Amino acid sequence: MRRALMIGLGLAGLLTAATGCGSQDRDTALPSAPSTASVLRAYAEGGTFEAWAADQTAVTYDPALVPIGASALVTVSPAVVDTMVQLDVEGLLPSRAYGAHLHTDVCGAKGEDAGPHYQHHHDPKAVASPPSVDPSFANPSNEVWLDFTTDVAGTASVAATVSWRFDQTEPPRSLVIHAEHTETAPGKAGTAGTRLACITLPE
Repeated sequence: MRRALMIGLGLAGLLTAATGCGSQDRDTALPSAPSTASVLRAYAEGGTFEAWAADQTAVTYDPALVPIGASALVTVSPAVVDTMVQLDVEGLLPSRAYGAHLHTDVCGAKGEDAGPHYQHHHDPKAVASPPSVDPSFANPSNEVWLDFTTDVAGTASVAATVSWRFDQTEPPRSLVIHAEHTETAPGKAGTAGTRLACITLPE
């Protein structure tokens, strides 16, 4: 239902729905699980990229590659045992590769403020800087990677499903768009070049 709605409305309509009254949330109780108090929380968050401001949800750090006025929408759809995350963008450079990942902290005045990648199993040897580059942890099964290549109009839609749910007390707080597709080799795994833009996600 949610995917059908996205296709039918397009990104502009969804951004209006998602940002008109803040993020769009819904809580769904776990079916047939009376022994757990967990709640599955789905939402859509996005906006139009602007220069940094304390109240700005979508921030561009490099307007040459993520122009002011471009837009993005992040949709999180959890299920009982997995989570789907979808990223839709408009107004980026045409026919260009970008990287994108979920991060641990909210967007700030600098790209580094978003912290390291959000991981299901934390790399015990990693800190915020340098981040995890061990492919045993920095991989698309343990993190949420949403690399994409725009079409000739500068739009793209990409989705990733991981076989786990976000920590309800420490969920990912941002999505960062990077300058390159994500590396997978040891010592470089998870890296994707400069942090170009950031979207703050709700708690």
